[in-house]
Amino acid sequence: MSAQISIVVPTLDAEKVLPACLMSLMEGLHAGLIRELIVSDGGSADATLAIADEAGAVIVRGPASRGGQLRRGVAEARGAWLLVLHADTELAPGWAEAVARHIAQSEGAAHFRLRFRARGVMPAWVAGWANLRSALFGLPYGDQGLLVSRRDYDRAGGYPDQPLMEDVALVRALAARPTALPCVALTGAERYQRAGWLRRGARNLWTLARYMGGADPARLAESYRR
Repeated sequence: MSAQISIVVPTLDAEKVLPACLMSLMEGLHAGLIRELIVSDGGSADATLAIADEAGAVIVRGPASRGGQLRRGVAEARGAWLLVLHADTELAPGWAEAVARHIAQSEGAAHFRLRFRARGVMPAWVAGWANLRSALFGLPYGDQGLLVSRRDYDRAGGYPDQPLMEDVALVRALAARPTALPCVALTGAERYQRAGWLRRGARNLWTLARYMGGADPARLAESYRR
């Protein structure tokens, strides 16, 4: 199979987490899946861009807004498929085989199963809810990764330039629900550990409910940061 995938990673001061994310992608590079790596930066003041440059990434710069960053990054992509990952996400071993099989057998979008880089009942519970939400409602978040064909992405109108819920907006616009790949995306747990697992989980649910009810994403982002 020829290299069909453009990897797009939005970044903002991600020097601590980006190396592990990029290292996990090596499996796909060795399998001949990855055509290019695009890092869309929102104004990092640390070593993020140096790390991206050393990895051979195409670097796109612009204002900090995850939706806008992703939209700009995808605009530079030349692959028939897009794999969008957050900078603090690592793909578990075996992901390249799962993705290659999906691309060969399906034209629809897909996501990974979420797991946190933390041990205990609460990390497992929150990840389990996220995976259940994805299965029941077809609403994976960005930290689960998104594999989508460029054709379907364009038909859906792409990522909206908004600071929050850009992942939900795109997924809702796709013609079909994304399916779960039999592989794990490991993501950071720092925000949950700082705020508390129950409190952060409830906050995420409330934010999603408000967004689905028509709340302005910019206002939601301000509230979310507070």
